[in-house]
Amino acid sequence: MEERNELYPVFLKVNKLNILIVGGGNVGHEKLHFLLKSSPNANVEVVAKEFLPETESLAKKHGLKITKSRYKKKQLKKRHVVIAATNDEKLNKRIYTHAKKRFLLANIADTPHLCDFYMGGIVNKGHVKIAISTNGKSPTTAKRLRQFFEEVIPENINQMVENLNEYRSTIKGDFDEKVNQMNKITESLKAKKVSND
Repeated sequence: MEERNELYPVFLKVNKLNILIVGGGNVGHEKLHFLLKSSPNANVEVVAKEFLPETESLAKKHGLKITKSRYKKKQLKKRHVVIAATNDEKLNKRIYTHAKKRFLLANIADTPHLCDFYMGGIVNKGHVKIAISTNGKSPTTAKRLRQFFEEVIPENINQMVENLNEYRSTIKGDFDEKVNQMNKITESLKAKKVSND
C-alpha cells in the first residue's frame, strides 16, 4: 500500500493562543520568523538563556515578550502550544514530556516523531492562504511548491474573494442550491482562465 500523508491541516488563530518558543539561536529565530511572517499578531513568548540580536529586534518589532532565563516547566502554565528549538536534545525531549503531561500541542524542532504538528510551507496572498506539507519528508519540495503557487496565484485574488463573498450573500435557496450556483460561477472563471492561457 502506498504511504500517504495523514496530517490534518488546520488554520490556527495564533493571536488567540498562548505560544511558547524555547530557544534563542538560529532554529528558534527561524520558527519565530516564519510564525510572525504568516501571523504578525501571534501571541508568543520566547525563552532562552541567550538570544540572537535579530531575534531580539524581531520580538521588539512585534511587541513580544522575551525572557532571558533557563527553561522551567512552570513556563508551560496557561500555554496552548510549545515549540522547542534549543540545541540541547535532552532538553527538547524534556520539554516534549512536560507538554504531553499538560495536553499541549508540541513541535520539537528537527525531531518529527516528537511533533504534534509541523510548520509547513505557506503561500499567502491576501485572504488566500495555502499550507503545504510533505509529511516532514522534504522541506525542499514544500519550498518549490510554495514558489510555484506564489507565481500562479494572481495578486488581485482578494478582489475575486470579496466579489464571490458578496455574491454568495445574495443567493437564495437551500445549501445545495447555493453550492450549485457557486460551482457554476467558479467553473466559468476556470474556463476563462484556461481559454486565456
